[in-house]
Amino acid sequence: MTTTFFIPPVNMMGEGSLADAMQAIRSHGFRHALIVTDAGLARAGVAAKVAALLTEQDIQATIFDGAKPNPTVGNVEAGLALLQSQRCDCVISLGGGSPHDCAKGIALVAANGGHIGDYEGVDKSAKPQLPLIAINTTAGTASEMTRFCIITDETRHVKMAIVDRNVTPILSVNDPALMVGKPPALTAATGMDALTHAVEAYVSTAATPITDACALQAVRLIAAHLRRAVSDGKDLHAREQMAYAQFLAGMAFNNASLGYVHAMAHQLGGFYDLPHGVCNAVLLPHVEAFNASVCPGRLGDVAEAMGVDTEGLDDAAAAEACLAAIRRLAADIGIPAGLAELGARAEDIPVLAANALKDACGLTNPRPASQEEIEAIFRTAL
Repeated sequence: MTTTFFIPPVNMMGEGSLADAMQAIRSHGFRHALIVTDAGLARAGVAAKVAALLTEQDIQATIFDGAKPNPTVGNVEAGLALLQSQRCDCVISLGGGSPHDCAKGIALVAANGGHIGDYEGVDKSAKPQLPLIAINTTAGTASEMTRFCIITDETRHVKMAIVDRNVTPILSVNDPALMVGKPPALTAATGMDALTHAVEAYVSTAATPITDACALQAVRLIAAHLRRAVSDGKDLHAREQMAYAQFLAGMAFNNASLGYVHAMAHQLGGFYDLPHGVCNAVLLPHVEAFNASVCPGRLGDVAEAMGVDTEGLDDAAAAEACLAAIRRLAADIGIPAGLAELGARAEDIPVLAANALKDACGLTNPRPASQEEIEAIFRTAL
């Protein structure tokens, strides 16, 4: 069996890396960048700051701030039209997972043509996207360095999972100075998203020794630093450690893929327009409780990485300790207790479950599930 490890060719980390990245961007010879961001970062002046830094490198910039929290087909089409009208030769995504995914969709269609829906699934594109540089402002999704692109289809009310080597950025930037001061709720949600990436990659049927090492170190860093990052958003050390954690988790799931947590969370986001990280956080212990019968030892490893003393526990007990540790962390940082608090409805569960089973992320879950079993997990998570 062969495996392939995907990661951007250049990844810049640490305080001050944004300034350093400008020289790297200039070295590519780009002349006009489309900056894809959201309205909040545009209002805060962050997009204008990046545009000014690009101007200093003699690179023109056009700002598209239309990336919604769950980016849509319409967002991609609007950004693509602006890119084409301005004759941009590269794309710079600025933000968290939403701007990164929106930018990936824009860049992919710009190079390959057609409609973003044409690329739903695994490796459907023929050639690399327009060059993409991803500047991260949250510690969670790792979309700045993955081959995953999640776009909401407004007509079907589902999130399309595009898993394609050709959406991998050419450069990722994680400067913790851009993450300082992010609201506690956003920090909590993105941090739990990163934890979900690490756990799902570790129990994935496609896990390898490389992804295992990345996943467990990500868990260790999250357990050690997420609470502090939530309670004191100005703690630069906690922010930097969480940036490393989410990047490591991204390295893990970018290559081992994910599981039913993400397959199910995508449906909640597409159906109700809910925040992805919060959906993952609520679902994570319920899905892993379902998985525990086939991978208790692996969940025990996660418990140890979270700081749980598993000495003397058998695999089943260690797996239970893992679930308890996940629930404690979520409660400590203010994650809602159930999906009903987010507005999910029991009557929608059959449709949500059916769509989840079609999601590519579920293919590597360690325990296959039926429609009835996915429905049951949704109900327990309500």
